[in-house]
Amino acid sequence: MSLDQPRAKPQERLAAALAGDMDAVNTLIRERMASEHAPRIPEVTAHLVEAGGKRLRPMLTLASARLCGYEGPYHVHLAATVEFIHTATLLHDDVVDESEKRRGRPTANLLWDNKSSVLVGDYLFARSFQLMTETGNMRVLRILSNAAATIAEGEVLQLTAAQDLGTTEDIYLQVIRGKTAALFSAATEVGGVIAERPEEEVQALHAYGDALGIAFQIADDLLDYWGGEQTGKNLGDDFRERKLTLPVIRAVAAADAEERAFWKRTIEKGDQREGDLEQALALLDRHGALESTRETAREWSAKAREALEALPPHELRDMLSDLADYVVARLA
Repeated sequence: MSLDQPRAKPQERLAAALAGDMDAVNTLIRERMASEHAPRIPEVTAHLVEAGGKRLRPMLTLASARLCGYEGPYHVHLAATVEFIHTATLLHDDVVDESEKRRGRPTANLLWDNKSSVLVGDYLFARSFQLMTETGNMRVLRILSNAAATIAEGEVLQLTAAQDLGTTEDIYLQVIRGKTAALFSAATEVGGVIAERPEEEVQALHAYGDALGIAFQIADDLLDYWGGEQTGKNLGDDFRERKLTLPVIRAVAAADAEERAFWKRTIEKGDQREGDLEQALALLDRHGALESTRETAREWSAKAREALEALPPHELRDMLSDLADYVVARLA
């Protein structure tokens, strides 16, 4: 690489290092999303699985297993399991959120219907459990099944907390630890378990995935209020959908009576008018909510990097550390 050539992004370097394994994962995914009796299943699944996602979660499993010296075949099964769980939750989320676009494409529930999305999501959950059991490792099964339950709990908690101004930072952390970090930490932890590494290393991988997932979600929520073409997000989508994310929680906590009335009207009651997004952005800026949220994301990124120190030196460990930096570097 020439000195003036920009360095590849961490997930791109990770993908290149794991290319052979990822090819095997993609082949397994295509095989297992097939259905002889219900052609709607591969149609719906292919629409989402092949939509050009980064495959970050399965790469975390592959990287963790390889970092731990695993040489068997089952890291591929576990990576496919993680991707199936993730895809199933996306199908269900789009129904719950009544979404019409994902990754710039029409959602499955828009192209087909809600019933198809829910039932195909259920099918993928079932397939994920079949893949888990093929490893013959009960601890792996326990970790991933617990993650699936935690994800569902996080999504249900979000339903009740998302538009409630009484939602605290602790509840917000519980939500994102459930809906996002649970699968990140399971994805990394099972890599160490399948490689039969010492418990200290397995727990380090869990801690890394947990902190990475939290940093990732906080950064994603923050980018909604910074927006811009470079972020890949539309400015203010969470505001329009009345989601109470960390920047808003902090602005509400610091609000005077007039400001609180604004948040109550726009978030709790859903009475949004022209100019409200600009007013929301002004309040977030006034109380330093965006800056403090960015600092919190950076703190979780640092925790992720610190967790990796318990693992042996390896180029994949360095890539995972760079990835933790990258998820918050977008906030520069």
